[in-house]
Amino acid sequence: MSGTPHRIEPAPALPAPAPTWWRRPGLDVVDGRLSVNGADLEALLAEHGAPLFVYDLARPVENMRSLQAALQRAGLPYVTRFALKSCPDPRILAVLRAMGEPGTPDGVGIDACSPGEVLHALSHGWAPDAISHTGTNVSDRDFDVLLAHPIRINLDGVSQLERLGRRAPGRTVGIRVNPGAGAGYNEGLAYAGERPTKFGVTPDRLDDAIAAARRHGLNVDTMHFHAGSGWLGDQLHEFEAALVNATRLLDRLLEAGFPIREVNVGGGLGRVARDAEPPVDIDAYAGVIARHLKPYGVTASFEPGDFVMKDVALLLGEVVSVERRGDTTFVGLDIGWNVNCEAFIYGYAQEVVPVRDTMRPRTQLVTVAGHINEAGDLFAQDYPFPDVAEGEPVAILNAGGYQQAMAMTHCLRPTGTAVYLERQPERPERRPGRPAAR
Repeated sequence: MSGTPHRIEPAPALPAPAPTWWRRPGLDVVDGRLSVNGADLEALLAEHGAPLFVYDLARPVENMRSLQAALQRAGLPYVTRFALKSCPDPRILAVLRAMGEPGTPDGVGIDACSPGEVLHALSHGWAPDAISHTGTNVSDRDFDVLLAHPIRINLDGVSQLERLGRRAPGRTVGIRVNPGAGAGYNEGLAYAGERPTKFGVTPDRLDDAIAAARRHGLNVDTMHFHAGSGWLGDQLHEFEAALVNATRLLDRLLEAGFPIREVNVGGGLGRVARDAEPPVDIDAYAGVIARHLKPYGVTASFEPGDFVMKDVALLLGEVVSVERRGDTTFVGLDIGWNVNCEAFIYGYAQEVVPVRDTMRPRTQLVTVAGHINEAGDLFAQDYPFPDVAEGEPVAILNAGGYQQAMAMTHCLRPTGTAVYLERQPERPERRPGRPAAR
């Protein structure tokens, strides 16, 4: 799923100003130093060591509420479910679970993609009917676990419909379709397009899926699709193209007599990682979905992961080497892709900032490298960066989603630890009224 970054920017004239896209309540510069909720990050790093994730516990609530408020302003009946794979951390789950009862405008359910995630959600306070499972290449052993609980299950292919149907004829299910159009931070993160991907029932197989559902008496009440991951504000039209294609498949399911009550549009909303990247206009996003789905009288469901979690945490480490090799200056850190695979696997741009004198001008182009013994363990190349000294603490931003969840002990490097900082969440503006969601 690696690919070319969303946007390749020309090298700026040096010195360049420090980036500002990331500054917000709770994450800013205080007395010249990077701060999360007023904490002394250098002292935290000295206490806990690297790698160190620092979480702002108010931020996931703010991010989820911003989406819910936009959906409410659009007048769209909705359900929000958190993509558990982005962060299964119990501390994060606790603040999301406390937002309200799932199925209410303030509440948050769970989007799971494996039996383990279903069991994790159940053990952390979610009732089965608040959990939706959508998985790919689901095995019969997986179905043994999933069918033991009255959760929502979306089936990803004709094979899944046949195998679940033989085991649980008459069950209520959803079908994930592949709309043949997608959007992603880069080409590898678009989950649908002209070339078939591993996700969903393609239009040419939808009749086979309908036949399988009928053969086993399955009650199909949900249509699911997922355009891709990390798409930004200038790609809303690509998401809309996927949505339009999905409604054509919805028409075919309705014509087949299935009582579709929910259309799940997946997740995929991205977070910017550079000053030049355009954020998603969340009201425009909600408006697009309302325009296309309101005529059907369905509930729209959402499965945000990175949108909720990406800017919730940063990852602290230390500069351990500044080394000139040929015409390239390498800034080496005491953290690696085993705890931050965003660039290595997904091609996401990374922003690295010094903890001290955070806003100093960027005076050189460098390659920021990790300590895993592989050439691809790089966070950024030809990257504008200030002069730094060995021993300086630095932070990699946008570290809240997927990173700690995917950490591994490759090269027997540590996966690090985390600290959690409190702050009172800000509440977005909402219109009166509570759109009904089933």
